[in-house]
Amino acid sequence: MRQTFVNSPIAYALGMFAMMIPSQAFSAFYSYYYVEKLGLGIGLATLARTVYLIWDAANQPLAGYWSDRTRTRFGRRKPWIWFSIPFFMLTFCMIFSVPQGLSGHGLFLWFLVALVLFEGVATIIWVNYGALFPELFRGERLRAKASAIQQGFQIAAILIGSAVTPLLFAWMGFGYMSLVYAVLFAVCMLLCMASVREDEQIRQEPALPLKEAFRATLQNREFWIFNIANSFAQTVNGLVSSMIPFYAKYVLQIPESQVSILLASVFVSVIPLVTVWYWIVRKLGGVRSWRLSLAAYGLSVIPLWFGSSLASGIAAGILVGFGLAGFLVTPPVLSSRIIDRDYERTGQRREGVYTAVGGFITRSSGLISALAFWIVGMTFGYVSGDNPGPDPAGTFRVLISVVPACLLVISFLLSLTIMRNGESGRGSGSGRHNHLQGGGPVR
Repeated sequence: MRQTFVNSPIAYALGMFAMMIPSQAFSAFYSYYYVEKLGLGIGLATLARTVYLIWDAANQPLAGYWSDRTRTRFGRRKPWIWFSIPFFMLTFCMIFSVPQGLSGHGLFLWFLVALVLFEGVATIIWVNYGALFPELFRGERLRAKASAIQQGFQIAAILIGSAVTPLLFAWMGFGYMSLVYAVLFAVCMLLCMASVREDEQIRQEPALPLKEAFRATLQNREFWIFNIANSFAQTVNGLVSSMIPFYAKYVLQIPESQVSILLASVFVSVIPLVTVWYWIVRKLGGVRSWRLSLAAYGLSVIPLWFGSSLASGIAAGILVGFGLAGFLVTPPVLSSRIIDRDYERTGQRREGVYTAVGGFITRSSGLISALAFWIVGMTFGYVSGDNPGPDPAGTFRVLISVVPACLLVISFLLSLTIMRNGESGRGSGSGRHNHLQGGGPVR
């Protein structure tokens, strides 16, 4: 492995690329596959997501704690990721390989088991991968650069997971599509892990006991508000991507073959806009840029209400791309700051615990999204693809525009309650104790 590639932002971003292709294909098309194609009722689909979140409430914080306590010559995070790669491949394929003839409660049971297994393995990888970021990249400027590169790779992966997926399952079916993505995931994640070198000094530090490890995290007000605000915004990410196939069918009334074009309008536009948001972060700092991204994202989803054709849908999708790009770039910068400050207070780096607890809060967006789908669907009479009700167009206009706008208003208002005195001390250092936006509580 070339030394210039080791611990570089590009090498690290390969892990995001690896994870996001199957993750985006799952989040964008699991509802469409199970509800629209296989006929699973949205009530049962919502119940499955609720059961998963109860499971996730236990496994995600524990995954972070166990990761922080791991001490091996290979590092703290890498062994967990190496071990999880084949299980991630297997469970992802299970999601999209439903045996023929399953329906009703049998289909629900398959979905529930596959979902719990898939998201359980994904939790281990996401927690350990995310915990590497603040350790590998120190200082706000380097983190902003690494985040921008990472999000560029993420958007490329989202584009593949969103726009290429319909082409693949139309050509080869959902099962073979999942196999292609599983293999691509393994190749990219193995390359990423081969390039990562963890800090040996951190490995020598004693681990905190369970109670002490979680106490500071649970008592940190800014940490909670920041992640709750992000959970509402993250819900919008999931809603917009997962509702686009329905939006295309019922609102824009375009054929399934053109869904990829609509999805590409959102995600292709994000790639160059990531650079714009990197520049904004350098000028305004992390917190103000984060607030601006939430406001921009909220305004950008409104035009989706007025879409009536492929052309108007593409135009609205490009506008969504600007707000989405900002929300993708800004949170990692602030997330790393809170971990740095915790290290100053405790003398312990607990990236795993903070990443896991923050991830659990933001991943509650899956339940919010599922509940929104169920409530709006029941209000408008949409049950499934076999029984879309009297006004499916109204159902998906609300789900892709009104609900996201309301969630982002809540997220923006929450963001105003922390770091109200602004940011000071922005700089460009990269040392272990260098906090570029020092002064006052983080986030």
